[in-house]
Amino acid sequence: MAATVYKEPAPLIDRENPLESMMSRFNVAAEILGLDEETYNVLKTPDKQVIVHIPVTMDNGKVRVFEGYRVIHNTILGPSKGGIRYDKNVYLDEVKALAAWMTWKCAVVDIPYGGAKGGIICDPTTMSAGEIERMTRAYTLALKDVFGPDRDIPAPDMGTGPREMAWLMDEFSKTVGMTSSAVVTGKPLVMGGSLGRTEATGRGVMVSCLAAMVKLDMAIENTSVAIQGFGNVGSWTAKLMFDKGLKIKAVSDISGAYWNADGINIDEAIAYKNAHGGRLEGFTGAVPMDPDELLTSPVDVLVPAAVEDVITEHNAGQIQAKLIVEGANGPTSASADPIIYEKGISVVPDILANSGGVTVSYFEWVQNKQGFKWTEEMVTERADRIMTDAFEKVYQTSLKYNISLRIAAYVVAIDKVAQTYKFRGGF
Repeated sequence: MAATVYKEPAPLIDRENPLESMMSRFNVAAEILGLDEETYNVLKTPDKQVIVHIPVTMDNGKVRVFEGYRVIHNTILGPSKGGIRYDKNVYLDEVKALAAWMTWKCAVVDIPYGGAKGGIICDPTTMSAGEIERMTRAYTLALKDVFGPDRDIPAPDMGTGPREMAWLMDEFSKTVGMTSSAVVTGKPLVMGGSLGRTEATGRGVMVSCLAAMVKLDMAIENTSVAIQGFGNVGSWTAKLMFDKGLKIKAVSDISGAYWNADGINIDEAIAYKNAHGGRLEGFTGAVPMDPDELLTSPVDVLVPAAVEDVITEHNAGQIQAKLIVEGANGPTSASADPIIYEKGISVVPDILANSGGVTVSYFEWVQNKQGFKWTEEMVTERADRIMTDAFEKVYQTSLKYNISLRIAAYVVAIDKVAQTYKFRGGF
């Protein structure tokens, strides 16, 4: 392949384009707000798209070139913020959609960030730690003029974690000749990571779920839950919901789905997962079930906390839950929205439900800038308050316009960004 020719990787044929899903909701909200054409055109377009090709020496001595992206969607509210994912199915439209979602996510919870996202096309499960480290450092060097504690602040995402963020921070710090803790969030605690960050996204999902249940008059003791995905977000959501007294009837991970009508003991499931290479395969506290049937199982609350576009027009009509709380980014395709709305199912959308992670990332950044660490109680109390306030604002907006919570969240977010452009003086 000629190095000078860029060819857009095709999206998977059985998945809807996440950028199109995002834009379809954006268009509805923009029409409700009566957004002027100039602001509409600015907000629908990313500020910056960077494509890099990273040569990495592999363990066998050969050099492999990886393709990486960083998309800055908008910075009117503050420096851009967004994760970096390592996955073989990363493609540019996905990264653009995720960057835009980050803009709306930060705006809906009222924190001073814009949206960004990054990714490298790779399969980290087939790479050694040394190969991943060299790739991470090369990616950082390629984007050293994009990243910065007051410009663009990465974080972990699919396929990355505190280890990769530590390498990124170290490499960036070398380029500026000083330790720059605030350039990245999701770091190990000893390097300036925040207490409460690991469980923050799952905690936000739980807080959003309980807030919605109050509005729907759903009692905790009578509510059952199915959770798709048992990684960081899904397992922490399950743990925190289980601790609150909700009955978790179904969970799933890459190894399969598991059902227990009497409720799964989540503490046992997490202990089993941790003792078996991070997988639930072979767990005896539940019986295996078809993973596709988890989404349509007879439960009150459904939490998709895995990947994009798992709820589509093909299965939305079979969903039995009264409430969907989106732990993943973009788990519901735009084509499924009208079906879900007509069925009377309430949905706490991703840009609200899973924004607990970016909220505590913001707290980490603030602590790094201050050079002062907060207690876990302080982090948790402030994060819960932000999530609860954001839910209430979105809920009241949905009542005002007689719209779904999803479109209401977009209305709240887009209005905040558009108003900021107006007060800052336009373009």
